Amino acid sequence: MINLIQELQWRGMLQDIMPGTEEQLMKEMTIGYIGFDPTADSLHIGSLVPILLLKHLQRCGHKPIALVGGATGMVGDPSGKSEERNLLSEDVLNHNVVCVKAQLEKFLDFTATQPNAAEMANNYDWFKDFTFLNFIKEVGKYITVNYMMSKDSVRKRLEGDNGMSFTEFTYQLVQGYDFYWLNKNKGCKLQMGGSDQWGNIVTGTEIIRKKSGGEAFAFTCPLLTKADGGKFGKTEKGNIWLDPKKTSPYQFYQFWLNAADADAEKYIKIFTLLSREEIDTLLAQHKGNEHQRVLQKKLAEEVTCFVHSRSDYDFAVKASEILFNNDTAEILQQLTEEQLLQVMEGLPTVDFSKTVAATGVDIVSFLAETKIFPSKSEARKMVQGGGVSINKIKTDSIETVITVDGLLHQKYLLVQKGKKNYYLVTME
Repeated sequence: MINLIQELQWRGMLQDIMPGTEEQLMKEMTIGYIGFDPTADSLHIGSLVPILLLKHLQRCGHKPIALVGGATGMVGDPSGKSEERNLLSEDVLNHNVVCVKAQLEKFLDFTATQPNAAEMANNYDWFKDFTFLNFIKEVGKYITVNYMMSKDSVRKRLEGDNGMSFTEFTYQLVQGYDFYWLNKNKGCKLQMGGSDQWGNIVTGTEIIRKKSGGEAFAFTCPLLTKADGGKFGKTEKGNIWLDPKKTSPYQFYQFWLNAADADAEKYIKIFTLLSREEIDTLLAQHKGNEHQRVLQKKLAEEVTCFVHSRSDYDFAVKASEILFNNDTAEILQQLTEEQLLQVMEGLPTVDFSKTVAATGVDIVSFLAETKIFPSKSEARKMVQGGGVSINKIKTDSIETVITVDGLLHQKYLLVQKGKKNYYLVTME
């Protein structure tokens, strides 16, 4: 049996661990779980860490349970939060649960014939008929208020300006009961999560110990930070989602490709399933040759293929070449409209009259009227100097006429100004 704890240690994915956990994992196939909060209808890349914990658990011969919090999602986890979040309606929550379950099923092996086949669970199933009186009698009496108040997630909120509602205060009991229920009904002995979950997880082990005398173990992984102090997984446009409709595979690929060197060295261990030997080789190739971005390219390949597909990765590489290489006019012509818009996402967009273009307009007037250049004289100078390309074809003659014949999908023109400035012109 592969030693899961050692595997996670060298990958930098282990922070707190309960005594006896490693011995339990080496002794027998162990059932372990992680909870996922259905606050949106897609997981984002922050969720990849717990997904990969479950993946490693299964690869090491153990049985993973992915718990979607249909009940806890109604309450809201206060861990790491400075104020109470808005509660979701039941319809929205149910929709989110369905979407999140579908995403999780992609990453784990649910083959029923396997002894360690993955399972899905939803804590709403055991909470929906659990009355408040029964809850305080069956769960509340085992954990003291002093114990609950000592948790960081509670103490920080009580010391803050906004305080903490009773709803949020009870969250650790609700999550703790999840562990107890899975322990009693599924034989689950292990809970994993981010380090901000340690207090909630330990509450679960206490309930199991006091209520049933059962065995329970736990470990957490560090919360990810970026080398520059920024929040991991956040860009100017917001979260990087796993749903391709929310974050296109091309934009997803670009996120990993643009990782800073220090971050890429950390991410390659956490977000890929590459072996230690493969990663050591990549790190050695990268050192001293950082400009070649060997590490970032491999990281982007592995994570894009893991979350999306090999074909999505191939397209992302091809799409990246369009903007960053010169001889890509032919590739540009081959893109579907959806793919084209993926590649052009985030570029400045300009509208121009298709009626005017239908009769033909000289390139200098076109560049000035679209405000790509502030004046005709500057546009003329740049065109004559070979600094303008239309649909990746260099245009160095001021006699060039823009017509509708050159439009991509009868609608778009990609204008390049200098080496790095692009504009997407839309004509409708």
